[in-house]
Amino acid sequence: MSARSPLSSPPTSPLARVLARLRTTSPYAVDAAVAGLVLFAVSLQWLFPDEGDDPLSWRGWLLGAATAVPLVWRRAAPFATACAVSVATPVQALYHAPPPDLMYGGFVVLYTLAALARPWQRRVMLAGWLVGVAATISHKEDAEPFEYAFQLLSIVCAYALGSLARTQRAYTAELEDRARRLERERTADTARATAQERARIARDMHDILAHAVSLMVVQAEAGPVVVRSDPVRAEAAFDAIATTGRDAMTQLRRILGVLKQEERESGPWRLPQPGLAALPGLVRRVGESAGLAVELRVRGGPRPLPPDTEVAAYRIVQEALTNTVKHAYASCATVGLDWAEDEVTLTVTDDGRGPSAPGGGGHGLIGIRERAAACGGDAVTGAGPDGGFRVLVRLPVAAGRRAALG
Repeated sequence: MSARSPLSSPPTSPLARVLARLRTTSPYAVDAAVAGLVLFAVSLQWLFPDEGDDPLSWRGWLLGAATAVPLVWRRAAPFATACAVSVATPVQALYHAPPPDLMYGGFVVLYTLAALARPWQRRVMLAGWLVGVAATISHKEDAEPFEYAFQLLSIVCAYALGSLARTQRAYTAELEDRARRLERERTADTARATAQERARIARDMHDILAHAVSLMVVQAEAGPVVVRSDPVRAEAAFDAIATTGRDAMTQLRRILGVLKQEERESGPWRLPQPGLAALPGLVRRVGESAGLAVELRVRGGPRPLPPDTEVAAYRIVQEALTNTVKHAYASCATVGLDWAEDEVTLTVTDDGRGPSAPGGGGHGLIGIRERAAACGGDAVTGAGPDGGFRVLVRLPVAAGRRAALG
């Protein structure tokens, strides 16, 4: 005995297969088949007349065919089809052809109108059929009361089935449209998240490499100058180059650890990103490597910051100091860290050449503004109050982060 694969599709009933086939068939083919069935039902009274009733004449059969043949176009022109059937049905009854026991064509067009036609067409045709059938039965000899109820109820039932079909189709279309919208939103969210992650990685790599390379260039330029006159200082310069390179490699590994999770025995491995606690070390390294007098001033008590804000604050100071080393030709710089109730303010000032040096459109300053905005803060760059260049960034603390981001 062979076992069914869990991935195999479940068996479908013959009726489900027939309905699925009908959905993919040409509408004209289906409507032609419906018209043929109605014509066959109308012809039964001609082929097998009831005892005591008048036989169906050829004129009556033609009028009956006139209630069936227009059904071929019931979906292409539902209102015109209904008008044609609505004229042929009472004519057949009034001329005592005789009329059919059931209005097969009328049921089909009422169903079609309720499902496809405009609201005013549906209402006009339903009212017309109710009044017309009642008037036609009243002209019939020996009409029984149950005939009124049966015919009128049949009309209402056919119309109600068409209305249910219209509602079901609208509901299905709404579900499909909602699924498409959700898929588009999901795709857009994925693309947006990918773009944001790429931009973040690009900013991190720019900050790390620009900072490290700037310090290494400064030391490499100073090394040959003092290699003979001051070997100890030259050795320190080359040691600083090696230390800066190793630090850059370590930080690049952190970024790669985000891109590629390395499974170890302790689980997913990711080196921690630097935060505000690493600012003293950053200031010291820049001062020692670039020969720049850098001072860190802290005011107020520290407050909790979200992890990404911690990283952003460190990278902002790192990029601001990199700009000072590369462009400002400054002799000193000051890093200010001011804690307030709902925000922390970062200020990096130098006594260099001023705002024309770093350039307002550089990638570094753009990255500073993007980092601040991503954390719900803002950044202002330009001339310092006493000359030189200043970077002023305000970042919300953890309590005000959600309100700042809206």
